Amino acid sequence: MNDNNDAGPDPLRRMTMIALGATAVGLSVPSLAQADDAAEARALVDKARVTFDAMLRAKEHDALRAGMKSARGVLIFPSVLKGGFFLGGSGGTGVLLVRGERNDWSQPAFYTMGAVSFGVQFGGQAAEVVILVNSQSAVERLLSSSLKLGGDASVAAGPVGAGQAANLKADFVSYAKSKGAFIGMSVEGSVLDVRDTLNNGYYGKAVTPVEILVKGAARNRQADPLRKAVAAAGGPGGR
Repeated sequence: MNDNNDAGPDPLRRMTMIALGATAVGLSVPSLAQADDAAEARALVDKARVTFDAMLRAKEHDALRAGMKSARGVLIFPSVLKGGFFLGGSGGTGVLLVRGERNDWSQPAFYTMGAVSFGVQFGGQAAEVVILVNSQSAVERLLSSSLKLGGDASVAAGPVGAGQAANLKADFVSYAKSKGAFIGMSVEGSVLDVRDTLNNGYYGKAVTPVEILVKGAARNRQADPLRKAVAAAGGPGGR
């Protein structure tokens, strides 16, 4: 009787099985991370639409509605927290949509905003923020690198109140709501940067802001309600 069959796999086979198992575990970790990023990105897009709709409907934001008609892009941050980010400063994650050559609006790209301070006007612990991008040069800076508001590009707090005109000439104009109140919040000193992991998770592949916002090389139908809301406020169309 041969006892070799009871001894289990030979050493070479055992090593191969261990190696394959380790490879499988290694491959599963990025897959789980990508799934988490995709879920976070989808939730953020939904929240961005709710924030944008609420800000546009408010009678206090006549200037925001008027400014959308000529804006080159719009950044929407559903939640910007004061404290706990960037050495005790403020921060949040949001989406950027830009106006195309045919007056259409792009798919969303994901960006972070971090700052040491949001100024004395920021009284709450959390705020919803919409920032209009008013110049093509500011859009191009966002496509290629991080950007410091007030340093690399001019920024102003948008006027709050019925009948207010959107006549500010800054590259970026911010509008904010904190604890249900609309405030003229300064975001000067904030740094805007690309959130690559969410972009990749949302579109299921590695993509750059240029590919998303300019070339239209990435699509996700889950963003259609947000894009329709932005298009209705800022102009017709949608890629």
